[in-house]
Amino acid sequence: MKLLKHTGVVIALSLFASQIATAEVHNAQDIAKKLANPISALISLPMQLNYAQGYGANDDGEQYLLNVQPVIPISLNDDWNVISRTILPIVRRDDIPTGSDVQNGIGDIVQSLFFSPKEPTQSGWIWGVGPVFMFPSGTNDLSIEKWSAGPTAVALKQDGPWTYGGLANHIWSVGGSDDVIEDISQSFIQPFVSYSTPKGLTYTVMTESTYDWEGEQWSVPIHLVATQLGKIGNQMISYGGGIHYWAESPEGGPEGFGVRLVFTLLWPK
Repeated sequence: MKLLKHTGVVIALSLFASQIATAEVHNAQDIAKKLANPISALISLPMQLNYAQGYGANDDGEQYLLNVQPVIPISLNDDWNVISRTILPIVRRDDIPTGSDVQNGIGDIVQSLFFSPKEPTQSGWIWGVGPVFMFPSGTNDLSIEKWSAGPTAVALKQDGPWTYGGLANHIWSVGGSDDVIEDISQSFIQPFVSYSTPKGLTYTVMTESTYDWEGEQWSVPIHLVATQLGKIGNQMISYGGGIHYWAESPEGGPEGFGVRLVFTLLWPK
């Protein structure tokens, strides 16, 4: 199984983690809960490495995907924030499609803007809505060469150590080349549940499901991840990892188990 060849990555992460001081902050759980909230007023720079396998007719293809995801909250007035969330994918593909050489480059950038009240509702719900855009920024045949846009929304509740809710968006193509794909109509759904301990250790279960309305196909990876707050010098960080399993994917898509590693720089107020 190809995944076994990559256990060294997990071991290396464990050795690295042993050199990091656990975050000794009075409100470690509060900061961990802010990190679990996609639209909290917390400046952060998550870097998320995903390994997936089983691509192609012969299940020989594999992919490393590093998502660089800066999150920047902007105060509009006393009542509202706008949260900028960007996803810059850096991709390495091997044998996708079957017989292809290794491909390295940048994928298409996704930019979301959430307009969110600064205070939860009376019943405790936190929510935000806004637009999402996808730009054809990909290099080396890693782009679908479409300008796309649509709505996005998130709603969640935090009850003690628990955070639960969901994020969703839908994008349609609004222009671009038809060389790779003619039209885009895709829904993204991300339900999540997190549990944060007083020492800043957070366990998360979620899916990141996509439905392609043109191809009538689901992609459903299920993720189980653990992250820990810590410090390198004076810099607060979060680090961790976990596994994912592809419950459903398009023909020729990834299969079986994969790995997710997470490293985040944090600048709490």
